[in-house]
Amino acid sequence: MKSENILCRIRRSFKKTTNSSHGLARYPNLIKEIIPSRVNEIWHADITYIRLRTLFAYLAALIDGYSRKVVGYALGRTLSAELTVQALLDALSNRNISGELTHHSDQGLQYCSLEYINILKENNIKISMSECANPYDNAKMEPFFRTLKVEEVYMFEYDSFEEALQSITHFIEEVYNCKRLHSSLGYVPPEEFEYNFNNKIRTRQLVLTLRKIAS
Repeated sequence: MKSENILCRIRRSFKKTTNSSHGLARYPNLIKEIIPSRVNEIWHADITYIRLRTLFAYLAALIDGYSRKVVGYALGRTLSAELTVQALLDALSNRNISGELTHHSDQGLQYCSLEYINILKENNIKISMSECANPYDNAKMEPFFRTLKVEEVYMFEYDSFEEALQSITHFIEEVYNCKRLHSSLGYVPPEEFEYNFNNKIRTRQLVLTLRKIAS
């Protein structure tokens, strides 16, 4: 399509999901010009809206900055802080954090809430936030949201919240993470990319152990 100049552009109305007008503590950007070299080094978090037939739902998600895998998510009916907390707890239950981890988000109310910040601190996770009015600081979330909407959400008319939850859960867990190829990952899906990465780590550790035994 690109070579023949055949492009598809889907126009959708914009719905704001970030409320930065609050008096809660904000944190500096810790990931400027940092390129992650392992899984669980940087998590990116953001929220997007999901259009149902007669109303909106909201998806909070976290992706690994190295593998692009969705590590946690939650779908809710409102833009409450509880939505992002659920997504964060989902990510923490799915991942085994063994090294230093930085959590990056915007300065929205949901990510600055005391409950959310306390969970990060309790798990020794560094807190990083985009500069105000600079969405490019968290640009790695956009490809995921765009893929989700173009390949799933815009293809269907969800009649209910429950239908949207079921379909989006299937897309994230069965399609995006496990089957969809990513050019930035060498044209493998995130799940396979992480599997290959972990195999390399285990092989390297085994070689070092054998060398110590031999010496």
